[in-house]
Amino acid sequence: MNLQRPNANEATRTTNRSKSVVPMSGICTRCIDGCTGNCEIFKSTFRGRELIYPGPFGDVIAGGDKDYPIDYSHLNIQGYALGATGLPPGVVGDPDTATFPAVNTETEYGWDIKVKMKVPIFTGALGSTEIARKNWEHFAIGAAISGVTLVCGENVCGIDPQLELDSNGKVVSAPDMDRRIEIYRRYHQGYGEILVQMNVEDTRLGVAEYVRNKHGLETLELKWGQGAKCIGGEIKVNSLERALELQKRGYIVTPDPSNPVNQAAYKDGAIKEFERHSRLGFIDEEGFYTEVQRLRDLGFKRVTLKTGAYGLRELAMAIKWGSKAKIDLLTIDGAPGGTGMSPWRMMEEWGMPSLYLHAAAYRFCQKLADKGERVPDIAFAGGFSSEDGVFKALALGAPFTKAVCMGRALMIPGMVGKNIQQWLRDGKLPNTVSQFGSTPEEIFINYEDVLSIVGRDEMSKIPLGAVGIYSYAEKIKVGLQQLMAGARCFSVPAITRRELMSLTEECAKVTGIPYLMDAYSEEAMEILNS
Repeated sequence: MNLQRPNANEATRTTNRSKSVVPMSGICTRCIDGCTGNCEIFKSTFRGRELIYPGPFGDVIAGGDKDYPIDYSHLNIQGYALGATGLPPGVVGDPDTATFPAVNTETEYGWDIKVKMKVPIFTGALGSTEIARKNWEHFAIGAAISGVTLVCGENVCGIDPQLELDSNGKVVSAPDMDRRIEIYRRYHQGYGEILVQMNVEDTRLGVAEYVRNKHGLETLELKWGQGAKCIGGEIKVNSLERALELQKRGYIVTPDPSNPVNQAAYKDGAIKEFERHSRLGFIDEEGFYTEVQRLRDLGFKRVTLKTGAYGLRELAMAIKWGSKAKIDLLTIDGAPGGTGMSPWRMMEEWGMPSLYLHAAAYRFCQKLADKGERVPDIAFAGGFSSEDGVFKALALGAPFTKAVCMGRALMIPGMVGKNIQQWLRDGKLPNTVSQFGSTPEEIFINYEDVLSIVGRDEMSKIPLGAVGIYSYAEKIKVGLQQLMAGARCFSVPAITRRELMSLTEECAKVTGIPYLMDAYSEEAMEILNS
């Protein structure tokens, strides 16, 4: 297990000179006067606050790499040779009916009015970061044709250069938000939905009213942080004029672009970018209920909540208050998280790691259920990227967990597909891609599937990043079908905690999932003693 606090990381584009490094500080054991770098302290000497963030901004998505004592890899999935659950009514499980392609991966969430998804995954909040903006067509169309929900994140209206506000500072026109909603809806196939996330600034700007009145949006998500950070969302801008514009709109912008000293530093070329920050959200129980009701009164059919890697107190508040408010989905995001714009050290060192947080979430949900209280549908987030992780999350939180929220894992296929499209135009396909062909039809295994969904006339408008996301979602689906069939669970609701075993006793202690030498031991003894 490696719990070093490094003084260098690829995310901050820094390296240690020495092979020997002090574990706690990450400083080289032998620091030489005259060293030419490039550790974090060295680079911070002249670039200062820039080293707080991974970079370059707008071109990277970064994820924390701290190695926690236990994580989801310390759980394994059970396999059975007996029985089958979750088959359609009247179907008897046998080798001809209980095949892995027969597994139903559909899921649904919502208190009363449900949303169905073809696969139990959905995107993390794709908000005001440059990565989300410039790749939106790929992300949105990909999610829509895959039949999964897309979360449009915070601050999208607030940073729109074409934003128009009325005399009360409320949104009257937000073309980028319009674009985002319209693109997803154009290719929506009846599964999943687009929902918009709202923070302090969004509330002040009247974003909820705007997306409801103009677009008839049905779901709005409140936010209490994310796995990568507990402060407000940030982006960077590289022009003084843009920084001043965002400051005028009420955002916190650092360094202060109205300060003459910082303006001079920008003119000199020393300050190359400014950070736009959102304010910290402050919660209270009655205020939460009031806001949920306000949104319902505006006409929203569903209200959801996204909470970050806070400790047990905030977790309990999210679950209990969510239950009392009858929210439709609670997404619980664990550390370290991945994002387009989070402070690197916060991403590495802040918050409860996913497995610990999710284990506690199950315990809290079960406590409420034992008291006869209904628990809101739950989604787990925080570092998932493959079908085994999806299965483990669904099982660990069963029967409360309905889906897994994915951040970088659902963004990467969009960016890869986009880049393949550009490489094809430029005639510069790398061998990693060209070995499979020289046309989209040859390269993308699911190209014809997408064509069958949208039709030939529309296919020319489908960006290859969307085809990439569809292909990735299909891989998750088929892989999940195989794992579920091996565990004899032929539908998502059939998955239980008994389908997991802990590989270490520490994991068993944290999760309540039996140590593998104890799991099913009573049944085994009954067989041996019969």
